[in-house]
Amino acid sequence: MCHALLQNPNFFHILLQIDIELAAETRATKCHYCGGTLHCANYPRKPRCCLEEARINFESRFSFCCNQCRKRKTSVSVRFLGRRVYLGLAVVLMSAGRSPSTSDVAQLSETLDVPARTIQRWRQWWIEQFPLTPLWQAACARFMPPIDLTLLPTSLIERFLGSSDESMRRILVFLSPLTVGHSVTLNEGC
Repeated sequence: MCHALLQNPNFFHILLQIDIELAAETRATKCHYCGGTLHCANYPRKPRCCLEEARINFESRFSFCCNQCRKRKTSVSVRFLGRRVYLGLAVVLMSAGRSPSTSDVAQLSETLDVPARTIQRWRQWWIEQFPLTPLWQAACARFMPPIDLTLLPTSLIERFLGSSDESMRRILVFLSPLTVGHSVTLNEGC
């Protein structure tokens, strides 16, 4: 997978457009607690590994608040991977690689200004925690032959076909249920 996507303003724009569409879908629903109308209540973010020219569009996470009960409903996202400060794109790309050697991690760390310990922690999360997520538990049987869990996320990325930007867009959409704290529902063709 190409780390050049972290320097591609067009790809950042595509991610923003996908999140805008996902947010519109969320806002079109009613509050699942009381049926009230949802109003904009975005979270401020300080994204790391974000292009300077795209930063302004990545400084908030789309979220909504009920006009009656004030409960919050946050939209799924392809820009952010949960509550991490690094963009989801960075977490996926920087965790990928067949040989997580110390020199590879150090070089990647220096190039993208991410501490080597952070990259190692992400790689450990992919191997130890990701397989336990409801998303993976619901989706793992869809991949034949089975994905090699010791090579995550690389082994997962390889299953999403297309150009580097198309496959990364698809994997970020696939991972989007991880960005909110509710149950996972997979659509056909996911």
